[in-house]
Amino acid sequence: MGYVFFRRARAAALGFALAAGNLGMGVAVTAEPSHGIAMYGAPALPPDFVSLPYANPDAPKGGRAVFGNTGGFDTLNSFTTKGTPPWQLRFLAYESLMDRSLDEPFTLYGLLAESVETAPDRSWVEFTLRPEARFSDGSPVTVDDVIWSYRTLGTEGHLRYRGFWSQVDSIEQTGDRTVRLTFNSDNRELALLAGMRPILKKAQWEGKDFANAPLPEIPIGTAPYVVTAYEAGRTVTLTRNPDYWGNDLPFRRGTMNFDEIKLEFFGDDTVLFEAFKGGILSAVRETNAETWNSQYNFPAVMRGDIVKSEIQHQRPAAMTGFVMNSRRPPLDDWRVRQALLEAFNYEFINETFTGGHQPRSESYFDNSPLAMQPGPAEGRVREMLMPYEDILLPGALEGYAMPVGNGTERNRDNLRKAADLLTEAGLSVKDGARIGPDGRPLGFTVLLRQGDTQNQSIIDIYAKALSRLGISLRIDRVDNAQYAAREASQDFDITAFRRDLSLSPGNEQRLYWGSAAADEPGSRNMMGVKSPAVDGLIDTLLNARSQEDFIAAARALDRVLTTGRYVIPLWQYGPDRIAHIKALKYPEHTPLYGDIPGFLPEVWWYDPD
Repeated sequence: MGYVFFRRARAAALGFALAAGNLGMGVAVTAEPSHGIAMYGAPALPPDFVSLPYANPDAPKGGRAVFGNTGGFDTLNSFTTKGTPPWQLRFLAYESLMDRSLDEPFTLYGLLAESVETAPDRSWVEFTLRPEARFSDGSPVTVDDVIWSYRTLGTEGHLRYRGFWSQVDSIEQTGDRTVRLTFNSDNRELALLAGMRPILKKAQWEGKDFANAPLPEIPIGTAPYVVTAYEAGRTVTLTRNPDYWGNDLPFRRGTMNFDEIKLEFFGDDTVLFEAFKGGILSAVRETNAETWNSQYNFPAVMRGDIVKSEIQHQRPAAMTGFVMNSRRPPLDDWRVRQALLEAFNYEFINETFTGGHQPRSESYFDNSPLAMQPGPAEGRVREMLMPYEDILLPGALEGYAMPVGNGTERNRDNLRKAADLLTEAGLSVKDGARIGPDGRPLGFTVLLRQGDTQNQSIIDIYAKALSRLGISLRIDRVDNAQYAAREASQDFDITAFRRDLSLSPGNEQRLYWGSAAADEPGSRNMMGVKSPAVDGLIDTLLNARSQEDFIAAARALDRVLTTGRYVIPLWQYGPDRIAHIKALKYPEHTPLYGDIPGFLPEVWWYDPD
């Protein structure tokens, strides 16, 4: 059943991508105000749309929903590199000039802005603010707030905002409610990214240190929810603002329906699940098919008080697994990384943890039309790879597939291949121990969050396999704050990894694997990729003007990343599985992207009957 779904999803996504391409890849965009903007072609929804297609415009307001996180938090500022905030805040308490529809590959509709206008070549973009737009304290949103937000986030904010800011040549007020950004690079996606920066209140931060604000200094936003209570590291309560300025906006109709959303924090996933079974939480997401089938049979499920919902989607499967830090020897040698891939007994681990129900992620854009194809590179993909032929790793041109074991615990053949690769890389064996580049026994440290019980169990199995190669594997379990600090400083050999990708990959690819940010503190390029081929193919992707070139560039990039052997992939996550109390409802039509931010809790509602 899983294979049939993914095959159908891929066909549907391909049809969607092709339709988007036929609508306008390479077609000039006229410079006139519009209610929305699409990466390619025209927005699917007309100017007078009633609501998002996956929202219920008649959904009732009210009720309370409680969700669980593992670990803790030490800041409520989601926009700086310092501290660990609850991840949900960015999506529930803050807004941008425009926001995306989850039912289209990459299309934005006006939120704080009533219209958007671009140059035919998208060298600039201009937004007109809605006159009714307000912050949660009732003060109006001004162009000055917008300009301050862009500059502050671009210079003092998290790295995810700084890459965009480096491509802004100027930002200026062009009218009472209009602001224009002009870009210094030929990049059509920048016009859309400009619409997605969060807008904060300038006056709140006058004379204050934005980047190092204390926990009680919560940024003021414009969204329907505001933080009304918190207990450091344990709970956060968000309350729907009855005076929210955008209640009548079509984009908001049928969304943000709960009166109160509470976030509870637990030590690990096991405790969180027990809290859900005990009625403390309203919903949980489940990524393990075997657990979904075997552990969700407790009394509340049997009585029908808990509902198991599966949300189909057509997005690329997230690359999930364990990332290797290629900044550190000997992980800077692709043969060592391939050896660690060979030693990872995926078939046995998959059977142990998912009952073998979930297929493996074979590449970064797997389960989508953007994924690398089996066998040798051909056609436009090969043409795009050939300029980098001398630096490509084995498999990029010829074809590459993940190692396949025989399903037994010993996995002898793959371990033999791993041993040969390690020896070829100059890592010999002495007295039963593999010797590292420094002449000492080779060992790696896996950095994990304290509550990450499943990955800890997986690593325990992996450690036994590596010990047969003379390699020691140690787990460092740390709290959220320590994890964030060590991840930001690239202080790990191996750590858990998940990267969700879209049907319209763009500038974020530079953040994920571009050379420029590889060694910067807080970089999202966790594996430390520094490859002219990757950088060049990202540029090719961003500058694609035709459907053929866009898909070919994504497939070529996928080949280079996959054959880089930077990640030990685990299984695909799909469909999205959510167990929830029966009072929580969602529309029958679910979005193309499924359950990503913008779906739960945004378009759900509470109905006790």
